[in-house]
Amino acid sequence: MTSEAKTDAMQIVDAHCHVWDLSLGKHPWLMQGVRHPHRYGDYSAVKVDFLPDDYRAAAAPWQIAAAVHMEAEWSPDDPLGEARWIAELNEKTGFPAAMTAQVWFDRPDVDELIAAQAAFPLVRSLRQKPKAFATAGEWSRGHDLAGSMNCPTFRRGYAGLAAYGLHFELQTPFWHLPDAADLARDFPDTLIIINHAGVPGSREPAVLKAWSAALATAAAQPNVRIKVSGLGVRGEDWTTEAQREVILTCIDLFGADRAMFASNMPVDGMFRSFPRLIEDFIEITSALPKRDRRAFFAGTAADTYGLTLS
Repeated sequence: MTSEAKTDAMQIVDAHCHVWDLSLGKHPWLMQGVRHPHRYGDYSAVKVDFLPDDYRAAAAPWQIAAAVHMEAEWSPDDPLGEARWIAELNEKTGFPAAMTAQVWFDRPDVDELIAAQAAFPLVRSLRQKPKAFATAGEWSRGHDLAGSMNCPTFRRGYAGLAAYGLHFELQTPFWHLPDAADLARDFPDTLIIINHAGVPGSREPAVLKAWSAALATAAAQPNVRIKVSGLGVRGEDWTTEAQREVILTCIDLFGADRAMFASNMPVDGMFRSFPRLIEDFIEITSALPKRDRRAFFAGTAADTYGLTLS
């Protein structure tokens, strides 16, 4: 890593991280004795409190200019609770700078829920993980899987985002990204933000080729952006080289004005410490023009989430 690259990347906005206080009992998947299916496998290491001071300590010696909290599957029987808690946390600590809240497009009161989430000043976007096929081989263009992005019920709820200027955060297997392209085309006033680099998973060449093709389909729509995060692969070591093709492909397909650095802390901390993760991204992007590095590490996220940076 060159000193020039490090200097250029010193201002960092983390477009996707989580905080939680397990004493609140609001995250069922993080309760002791509970193990939900997770693409990383055993996630017991993150079943501890992770609050603003923990985040800052994990990032040290790096200072993050701003961070965006991603909803962490707060209990759905308290749909506004997480946004309320994050607002209180921000008042006490100044963290986070913005957040993504939950939504369930199949709720009968979805319009009221969207309006209520939008009323929280920190909420910039909403997330629901659409139903998805377990394998690429099951997917086909124009499928009618209930609860997916093609589902009429999903789309009726989704249509309510535009009135409030809320973005949609999308986490889905890469083979569903053509569905995202169709959704973006049909709802041009709503910005879709792909989470976790479109979830390539394996680094096998054939998988990366299919992932890249699906990602290119989504990138062709101007109202789609991407967060480059969640790069861990179950059972494999995180190395700089293992991430190089994924990171650079995302930036190449979307451009630095539509691609954002994100840490996915504390979850990706199971694979890489926060400082080393940052250093990996800086090294991999060191050959990019200065303007592109500044956009990728801070400017695009600030624009996407309406953040003012000093």
